[in-house]
Amino acid sequence: MPLRHKAEEESDSSREEQHLRMNSKIQKMELNDGHSIPVLGFGTYATEENLRKKSMESTKIAIDVGFRHIDCSHLYQNEEEIGQAIVSKIEDGTVKREDIFYTSKLWSTSHRPELVRPSLENSLRKLNLDYVDLYLIHFPVSLKPGDELLPQDEHGNLILDTVDLCDTWEAMEKCKDAGLAKSIGVSNFNRRQLEKILNKPGLKHRPVCNQVECHLYLNQSKLLAYCKMNDIVLVAYGALGTQRYKYCINEDTPVLLDDPILCTMAKKYKRTPALIALRYQLERGIVTLVKSFNEERIRENLQVFDFQLASDDMEILDNLDRNLRYFPANMFKAHPNFPFSDEY
Repeated sequence: MPLRHKAEEESDSSREEQHLRMNSKIQKMELNDGHSIPVLGFGTYATEENLRKKSMESTKIAIDVGFRHIDCSHLYQNEEEIGQAIVSKIEDGTVKREDIFYTSKLWSTSHRPELVRPSLENSLRKLNLDYVDLYLIHFPVSLKPGDELLPQDEHGNLILDTVDLCDTWEAMEKCKDAGLAKSIGVSNFNRRQLEKILNKPGLKHRPVCNQVECHLYLNQSKLLAYCKMNDIVLVAYGALGTQRYKYCINEDTPVLLDDPILCTMAKKYKRTPALIALRYQLERGIVTLVKSFNEERIRENLQVFDFQLASDDMEILDNLDRNLRYFPANMFKAHPNFPFSDEY
């Protein structure tokens, strides 16, 4: 069955189908607070300073070709450039502000409740926007407040902070109530950490999503099932594997897009392995982020809506899971809240 559903059919669709709808070119998924999120998002992470300008130009291209969901973060240190790209596309009439779904993230040095709103307001100033559509707690690990993104002691160890994530969440709720963020959620949380928020006494707003690494080699099936059960959308980053960041992986780490089964299936559907990998996530009801600095690939990624995968092929792809993380975030492993254990 196609991903898109007419409004009158939504009441009959199962909760598992997550109310996918078509809005012009962009398919959206309903969030638990009544807002909706485009199911395909454009990632803007850039590892080097000289790539920030490229991220601005690629974001402009992404908006031009039809992307409306833009994902960024304070950690990426390029929100000013991404904001310039969005504002320029608003000013030239390509889009209106309400057409863009913009995600930002609260970094770990600002988990103390009194720092949450100022951090969001700082991002908004850089972006030259009045609000973000989605604000996430980027990582469930708290670091010493300050200007350093990764504060370290004289031995090179991260300087941690002790903050109750429930207190951080209450400050996030206030940002939503103030209209600075339309929706709020989390990122890199496991089930235990999600439950802590969901079971918080006096919870006012539930997390609308959990953004995590998710791809064919790490399909997050248990976490996905838990999130669906609790009406939380799973958002996948790293959906195509990784761009071989040296700080994450070694030379022996397998390249996802070279997987022989994936490549064989790509030939069957006359699509690229990347499109098969992206379509796999959308078929599972997962909002999926994809990043590229290449205009041709940016355009190609939108072709993910032009085909579907057969159920037996989905099962074959399910079996590629090997619990492999491309982004292990080893620097946080000493922290009691580190989420990347065998639990989900």
